[in-house]
Amino acid sequence: MKSRQSLILLLTIAITALPALAKTRRMRTRPATVDPNNFVSEVTNKFFPLPPGTTFHYSGQKEGVPTTDDSTVLRQTKTILGVKCTVVRDVLYENGRLAENTDDWYAQDVQGNVWYFGEDTTEFFPDGTTSKEGSWQAGVSGAQPGIVMEAAPKVGDKYQQEFAAGVAEDQAQVINLNRSLCVTYGCFDDLLETRESTPLDKTDLELKYYAPNVGFIYGVAIHGGNEDTQLVSVTSSR
Repeated sequence: MKSRQSLILLLTIAITALPALAKTRRMRTRPATVDPNNFVSEVTNKFFPLPPGTTFHYSGQKEGVPTTDDSTVLRQTKTILGVKCTVVRDVLYENGRLAENTDDWYAQDVQGNVWYFGEDTTEFFPDGTTSKEGSWQAGVSGAQPGIVMEAAPKVGDKYQQEFAAGVAEDQAQVINLNRSLCVTYGCFDDLLETRESTPLDKTDLELKYYAPNVGFIYGVAIHGGNEDTQLVSVTSSR
């Protein structure tokens, strides 16, 4: 009950505060040139750490259907545009049925920014058909990497997370840096709160929360759908 009450209070405050952020502090709407020598071997950003062998377990709901999501940092890597990327395998179940299997590719530069180099996703439908819609890779068909997490986020920062025209164009804006929130996994302070949107569907709007030294702990759609997910546990095979 404490977790649910905390989420409701937090969302009320967050939604009320959104109009005050009409002016952004900084704009990052085009990626910098990719220099493989400017990247490090592991992703250690405090709001987006990806230790190999770690699995983040989430649960939630989508349009009233229960969901579970396991996000595993694989020990394998994938080289894109000369950069060795960390592979994160995300497996989503809806009401116990496999709904989506995705490999995401991330890399961190020496400044600490986490870049997103694309994803290979497969969606599974109840009738047995599948779809690869939403898959993209930097360097293919004009797509370029974006920034999924800044090294030093500041309130008002706005940045492009994906650069695949007509396929993936997610954007994020930093809303707050000192939220507090309880989820199943635990209670956290000094959270980073971001608002995510996409010009491909202007009705979609999502809030996400990241805990220092843990990463993503909670996400909720506040427009364009009924969906939320929260961190339940973290396991490691290290």
